[in-house]
Amino acid sequence: MNAPTKPVILAVDDAQDLLALIGKALIADYKVKLASDGEKALTLAAEEPPPDLILLDVGLPGISGFDVCRKLKAQPSTADVPIIFLTGKAEAADQVEGLDLGAVDYITKPVNAKLLLARVRTHLAMANRRAELERQIESRTAQLEDARVQLIRRLARAMEFHESAASGNKGIRVAQYVKLLAQAAGAKPDAADLMMKAAPLYDIGKMGVPSEILRNPGKLSAPEMERVRRHPHLGAEIIGEHQDPVLALARTLALTHHERWDGTGYPRGLKGNDIPWQGRIMALADAFEAMTATQFYRQTPFTVDEAASAIVPHFGKQFDPGLAAALTKALPAMRQVRGKVSDKLSELLDLDFSPATAAKR
Repeated sequence: MNAPTKPVILAVDDAQDLLALIGKALIADYKVKLASDGEKALTLAAEEPPPDLILLDVGLPGISGFDVCRKLKAQPSTADVPIIFLTGKAEAADQVEGLDLGAVDYITKPVNAKLLLARVRTHLAMANRRAELERQIESRTAQLEDARVQLIRRLARAMEFHESAASGNKGIRVAQYVKLLAQAAGAKPDAADLMMKAAPLYDIGKMGVPSEILRNPGKLSAPEMERVRRHPHLGAEIIGEHQDPVLALARTLALTHHERWDGTGYPRGLKGNDIPWQGRIMALADAFEAMTATQFYRQTPFTVDEAASAIVPHFGKQFDPGLAAALTKALPAMRQVRGKVSDKLSELLDLDFSPATAAKR
């Protein structure tokens, strides 16, 4: 069994006798690194293992202790390392400046070894408690995020049962399609992931449309069609208005996925770039899903290539022409999605067909 690793203390001072005192006081409990100037301190701070705490002289030759502190706080790898300033000055203004730069404490020279050891122990303990609290918060945040994603997917599953027993796993497929299309269109990974999380709710407004209308294999009457055309508004109402980015985007997708590039869509008849970009991506994914999934009115779905061919003439009319290249680029991965995620309602699957994820496998 390996012995526990000692915390690393970086001590920086141009007085060699003080460095020797610090090393002697701390060596029993800590791994001590010593530097006599700012440049050496920055070099040692960047090495592995990184320091757990830094004792830093204010009055260093060349780069001052304050400047060293600024540089350390500007680097992500050392920004959170506690810094205790060592100084022969007791002026309040100097101490305030150091604390404003991010230092956690001051020790006035001449340094008392017992006081030094006590301060180091205290601030390391505080840093450890803070790190543990941050880990707990991060873990809890991840759990809440997972719960939200699962709830969204289960709401989408409820809509699938309501809409059709013939076309299951629609939410899973469409979520993958929008992520792949967004990535192919140049969206950053975080934006594409946000689209994937929000997409399953895009058709939730169909919960407000009677299932007998949604499952009608024949031509709908004018009143029935009017009820169907209300589902974007119903979806936006079900989702509500939120500052949460996933739910805010889900509302946008629900409200705009039936708008058309030429302005003939619904519910608001938006045209061209007035349609949110995310809604344009969603419209394309929705059409691809409708063509390739089993439907009451079409038991034999289109193949992936047939659907893509059928969509192409509608760029510039129904769909954003700027997304034509994105569809071509994303199509191989979309084909994988269609092949892996069946129409049968079964367990919820956790699949990711994005190029970045595939490259890691």
